[in-house]
Amino acid sequence: MATKNTIILAAGKGTRMKSKLYKVLHRLCGKTMVDHVLTQVEKADMDNIITIVGFGADAVRNNIGNRTQYAVQEKQLGTGHAVLQAEKLLGNLDGMTMVVSGDTPLLTAHTFENLFTYHRNKKAKATILTSNAPDPTGYGRIVRNDLGIVEKIVEQKDATKEEQAIHEINTGVYVFDNQALFQALHQINNQNAQGEYYLTDVIEVLKSEGETIAAYKMADFDESMGVNDRVALARATKIMQARINRQHMMDGISMIDPERTYIDADVKIGSDTILEPGVQLKGTTTIGSDCYIGANSEIRDSTIHDHVTVTSSLIEESEMADYSDIGPNSHLRPNAVIGEHVHLGNFVEVKKASIGAGTKVGHLTYVGNAKLGKNINVGCGVVFVNYDGAKKHETVVGDDSFVGSNSNLIAPLQVADHSFIAAGSTINRQVNQYDMAIARSRQTNKPGYFKKLPYQKD
Repeated sequence: MATKNTIILAAGKGTRMKSKLYKVLHRLCGKTMVDHVLTQVEKADMDNIITIVGFGADAVRNNIGNRTQYAVQEKQLGTGHAVLQAEKLLGNLDGMTMVVSGDTPLLTAHTFENLFTYHRNKKAKATILTSNAPDPTGYGRIVRNDLGIVEKIVEQKDATKEEQAIHEINTGVYVFDNQALFQALHQINNQNAQGEYYLTDVIEVLKSEGETIAAYKMADFDESMGVNDRVALARATKIMQARINRQHMMDGISMIDPERTYIDADVKIGSDTILEPGVQLKGTTTIGSDCYIGANSEIRDSTIHDHVTVTSSLIEESEMADYSDIGPNSHLRPNAVIGEHVHLGNFVEVKKASIGAGTKVGHLTYVGNAKLGKNINVGCGVVFVNYDGAKKHETVVGDDSFVGSNSNLIAPLQVADHSFIAAGSTINRQVNQYDMAIARSRQTNKPGYFKKLPYQKD
């Protein structure tokens, strides 16, 4: 039975990145480069996916998990040697095998499918994915004869002056007849400027055996970009960001300034939501329909339901229900759950707390380790005092209660439904239903005292 396979090359260290992090683990738009490649390969419906790891093997495995099988390249002896490490897993299979680099995050499943189809239709033993590069420096060149048939691929360092002038480049992606690939890999050598076993030499081996070599040229050169340094990483990020933003706008999202709107690859957004400039939507965030996300807001790994307004605020690992609003300059820390029609004003911080429907927390308030019921009014400057220096404790405030400004609620604490806490109080004992709790010293006025002050004039 014919199989459809992919080998992802992810063994290189990437010295030009000048980083402690292995090259394929550098991120753009919320995911590592190798994760982007694997995601698109998965969409192309493979029977087997093998990732070749070497430097940072454990880190790569931790990043992409059991979505792929692995083979290890112990010594970095070139791309041909890397692919050969998959022979034990794939060598006896019939069918087609694609080879793609883990540092090409802009390639798409659509391109992979087209490449497989072209290879199949041409009845080729090998098909090269190519593109025309405005500046081909650093890329392997596709050398064709007068009839346009591929003769060979020449690496930059081995190319003649005439060959370096060619603009059709090898993207580093191939589809091979699977068994022909591994047979040819045993025939290549490392007699070249780098002293490495080049995968490209497989093309010459197959060519010398009279096999058909095809080349599928894709239209979008940007998609083929390999990332070898921080400059290329920034450029690839910009391209991917534009791609992501365009798709969201085509799906019914409004962006005031797309070039200043930053959305990670796995973010989901409902229709008729508006994003102002400087918005950052990160991780696994989901935004509902008809939301308004104000300028310079950052939302990370959170769920925002429908008709929510976020004004210049930071939200992390939290949830906001329908018709709630927050900001400006407020912060939801992890595990904040905000109910329907809740209002969180400016400079409000919520952490590991739930706030019931209709409750209002106007401004300058900290709510930590708390459960607030429905329709509560929390005044300005209220602090839920949750930490005793060793442990965090919880405060519970019942429905329809009132917490006056500048109050301190010292946990652990129970405040019942329909209770009232007077402004300026420090509360550390249970408040019962319908009670008013007041805990502040009695005011004392000293008549005429102002005139006794030494710095005052008569």
